Amino acid sequence: MSIKKHIPNTITCCNLISGCIATSFAFGGSPKLALLWIIIGAMFDFFDGMSARLLHVSSPIGKELDSLADDVTFGVAPATIVFSQLFVMNYPSFLEPLREYLPYAAFIIAAFSALRLAKFNLDERQTTSFIGVPTPANALFWGSLIVFDPFWLSGYTWSIWVVLALILVTSYLLVCEMPLFALKFKQWTYKGNEIKWWFAAFALAVIVVSIIEDGLMGFLEGWWIVIVAYVLTSVIKYLVENKKGTSLKRNEKADTTTWLHIDIKYFKRRINK
Repeated sequence: MSIKKHIPNTITCCNLISGCIATSFAFGGSPKLALLWIIIGAMFDFFDGMSARLLHVSSPIGKELDSLADDVTFGVAPATIVFSQLFVMNYPSFLEPLREYLPYAAFIIAAFSALRLAKFNLDERQTTSFIGVPTPANALFWGSLIVFDPFWLSGYTWSIWVVLALILVTSYLLVCEMPLFALKFKQWTYKGNEIKWWFAAFALAVIVVSIIEDGLMGFLEGWWIVIVAYVLTSVIKYLVENKKGTSLKRNEKADTTTWLHIDIKYFKRRINK
């Protein structure tokens, strides 16, 4: 029995274990450690696919296992971080009776993450780009947002509305038909990867500034800015390309109409002769 065919699945299981550890820290009220283990899980998630391609040992079971691991690490774990935070937030007086129930709304994130992963497995369009926000990006957004400045979450009564609204918005973005550029490089050249390189430089700058400001743990805090920039950049890219495509179609239609008029005039002259 070849050992190498089990390497990708072993790495995927490490991703799953990382998600379980992240979830346990989230339940224990340690969002920083939970986010750290989500990031570790993301690294395993990156290397399991890479190892499968390099070793040429991809399998259907690996694909299913990968989705299960991803839903734990990038669905359940961030949902649990939000769940724990909702318990300690300030509530308006009229919402106080719901304090024991509202936190469970956080698990909408886990449910939509599972839907997103199931959709991704069946969607053949998502080979070179993404349709909807990837689950790792959503997990990093939630983890770093809560770690970034806990006071804005617990110091104001209106913060609860922001968090509940973000749960709905981010859950929708997971499964919506919005195209986002993939961060995978087929070639490492600058030409053809301009947006990816510029975005990578921006992300690195944000993380470096966060580390300078808050020390090594600042590495955990700036990811939500990177994710927001990623979504906005993708939307702008889509709108620009869509506008160019519309203009090109309009020009092609105009050229076709011109040639049609020329052909009609030609046949009229032939008939008159």
